[in-house]
Amino acid sequence: MVTNVIPLGTASALPTEDRHLSSVAIERKGRVLLFDCGEGTQYRLLHADLSRVRVDAIFITHLHGDHCYGLPGLLSTLGLQQRRAPVTLVLPPGGRAMLTATPGADPEGFPFPLRVREVGVDLSHTVVYETEEAVVTARPLAHRGFAMGFRFEEHERPGRFDPERARALGVPEGPAFGRLQEGTPVATPDGTTVEPAQVLGPPRPGTAVAYVTDTRPCDGGRALAADADLLYHDATFADDHQERARKTGHSTARQAATVAHDAGAAGLLLGHLSARYSDPAPLVREAREVFPGAEVAKELHRYKLDPRDKEPESSAG
Repeated sequence: MVTNVIPLGTASALPTEDRHLSSVAIERKGRVLLFDCGEGTQYRLLHADLSRVRVDAIFITHLHGDHCYGLPGLLSTLGLQQRRAPVTLVLPPGGRAMLTATPGADPEGFPFPLRVREVGVDLSHTVVYETEEAVVTARPLAHRGFAMGFRFEEHERPGRFDPERARALGVPEGPAFGRLQEGTPVATPDGTTVEPAQVLGPPRPGTAVAYVTDTRPCDGGRALAADADLLYHDATFADDHQERARKTGHSTARQAATVAHDAGAAGLLLGHLSARYSDPAPLVREAREVFPGAEVAKELHRYKLDPRDKEPESSAG
């Protein structure tokens, strides 16, 4: 199943004509997970042809306005659209109080269940959202004040089914094949029990996406990025502003590339770019000296991740 990663806003604190405030959408099976919700995010969802009513969960890294000021408006719109399905909202400390103090944004006042999870300042590594098919975990980052990053990861899929092996073991074709593929043992006509492990290959990994923004290079960011198929990382400044990056709790493009390289990430998108870089070429050049595949995140572009691309050619299909 293909997962689409769609940057909606890649600017830092100041939006520009070409870059909007922070938000990245992950789309899978028509459902949407939203990471950060800067001002104007609901318009960016429209421009990306993503239905707002299909947003199932929203994850806010920290309470700086460029990451959360779009949240009350988006929630209000979902209420006006008479959404009834629950929405999960993962917030940093103080997030619930912020919403409660905003007219029309009290978590108890929407026509749909708003499942608020406020993460504590003692966060180390925790699961903040999980479905049958995927999980989102959070770790602390190194910003000015509390901030966290997130990792979306599909659960492992069962190994590839070997029908020839199943026939050799006496399993009749039909429903029994399906039960084995689902992980259920079956009995052959002669009474022998065939276990799924006898006819399934090794488990197949799903895709993993790391969202690491508003941070200096840190252990939390590196852990989230470990072996990710795609890493979206803070790259606010170029090398000549490294000291400013350190003081403000941000990363340079080269530092982002170093995190990606050291973590074994397969792809790197540079995001949260300072407005001073109308042309991001210097950022890309510096990053590619460390991580050749680095690129600036392109807003509204769908970065497609297919777990089948990670399988050996002999077993793909």
